[in-house]
Amino acid sequence: MMTAPARPYDVLLVEDDVADAMLIQDALTERGTRNLTQVDDGVAALEYLRDPESTRPDLIVLDLNMPRMNGRELLAVLKADEKLRTIPVVVLTTSSAPDDVTGAYRQHANAYVTKPVNLEDFERAVQSIDAFYLDTTTKLPRQ
Repeated sequence: MMTAPARPYDVLLVEDDVADAMLIQDALTERGTRNLTQVDDGVAALEYLRDPESTRPDLIVLDLNMPRMNGRELLAVLKADEKLRTIPVVVLTTSSAPDDVTGAYRQHANAYVTKPVNLEDFERAVQSIDAFYLDTTTKLPRQ
């Protein structure tokens, strides 16, 4: 069971599988998520992130295999964007292929968890980001 972080945080879940999305939402709600927004693909994620009315997430949980813009493409865009690159990203995907794992880390993903989701692994990934980033960072102002 996850413990609550020092402060609640906002999450953008980029996942096109309804069952996986529900499982992750439940786990994150237990963890102290203040606001969880779910979108189905990378295009919708970028639209959300670039909308000045949207809440800037403290964490992005990202599936790799999605329609329109997949997670690899989105991760590359996020980490190349000066305003978005500091948001930590947990990649959550069915692929355990070494090329996918190393590729995600090469693109500066903060954690990589495979599906079917092992909630303990997922919780550990979020907790490690908590310890390293979420509880110590200062939110950048939106511009």
